Amino acid sequence: MKVISTEKKPIKLWLNDIEDGALEQAKNLANLPFLYRHVAIMPDSHQGYGMPIGGVIATEGVIIPNAVGVDIGCGMCAVKTSLTDISQDELKRIMGEIRKQVPVGFGHHQKKQDIKYMPQGVGELVTLPGLEPGDRKFDSFRPDTFPKISKEFENSLYQLGTLGGGNHFIEIQKGSDGHIWVMIHSGSRNLGYKVANQYNEEANELNEKWHTSVPKEHQLAFLPVDSQLGKEYMTEMNYCVDFALANRKLMMDRILDIFGVEHDPMINIAHNYASLENHFGKNVFIHRKGATLAREGTVGIIPGSMGTKSYIVEGLGNKESFESCSHGAGRKMGRGEAIRSLNLEEEQAKMEGVLGKPRTQQDLEEAPGAYKDIDVVMDNQKDLVKILVELRPLGVIKG
Repeated sequence: MKVISTEKKPIKLWLNDIEDGALEQAKNLANLPFLYRHVAIMPDSHQGYGMPIGGVIATEGVIIPNAVGVDIGCGMCAVKTSLTDISQDELKRIMGEIRKQVPVGFGHHQKKQDIKYMPQGVGELVTLPGLEPGDRKFDSFRPDTFPKISKEFENSLYQLGTLGGGNHFIEIQKGSDGHIWVMIHSGSRNLGYKVANQYNEEANELNEKWHTSVPKEHQLAFLPVDSQLGKEYMTEMNYCVDFALANRKLMMDRILDIFGVEHDPMINIAHNYASLENHFGKNVFIHRKGATLAREGTVGIIPGSMGTKSYIVEGLGNKESFESCSHGAGRKMGRGEAIRSLNLEEEQAKMEGVLGKPRTQQDLEEAPGAYKDIDVVMDNQKDLVKILVELRPLGVIKG
């Protein structure tokens, strides 16, 4: 839509209404010495820590923890059920059962979840005497390979299968395909948060020691990917991405058990991670922070606010966006501003017919009025994705 060419590298924007703070952060990114090609800003973008939410960059030889974000692996999953209709009474029953099964906000399970639900292929998983065939028990976690995760592993067993707070949600929807869908937005809980913060702190210390040209106040401390710390971050980041998926899958499995109907396979897409990819003929580290993969043929999920439509989409593989698209509608005001300025009755009216409306002024931090117009966001990325299914909310459970 728009290209800014005032910095060392171009900034390519898929929106006209970027806020000043997010634009300043995009300019900081465009001047990084190791930035590759350009900065891509998605149509849902707004200010974050160091890098705008809805930002995509490629780097050569380094990884930036703050360009991944604190909720590593946060993402979306969605399932199409065989149901084509649902009554209000049945919807209320299902939502009530979900609340019993899935802790939200700061809540977690009262007992550890079975380790079999955790991502496999890490540490040493061995079969011990007394276990049934196929059962697996965690034996050791090799702290030399997972120094940060090993400290939080036991706690993560209580948080596996929990929603979290903020903008995380469970939503029951009616699709333009005539079917009832279930959608979840959640991440890696405290595990990802701790890993992200600890590596960012260590990156800051090292960057100061090296006297790098990247100002500390830009919050873009980096790690060389071939350094020991860089390798550890990539390993632990990938585990957190897997944990976030395991978290969403366990919630979805339990919700589908409540529905008790046939369903399609789960669609999953993450929007806070970094990966080694080939773009414009070169292997680079793509950082997607509040942005999702939109490679040609990739099926993705773009949610709106709790009172507006969401979308199942297919990527078009646009090279200029590093084959990426928005991860949602994007905030247009902060949580505090939303609570102070939005009108409760007006926001409730926007959700007419939807179960789970905001009940108090404090609930307005996630109200529809706090978010950008999803129709404008989708129109701004017609060259990034095509819509497969339009989803209308029926019931919403917020973190």
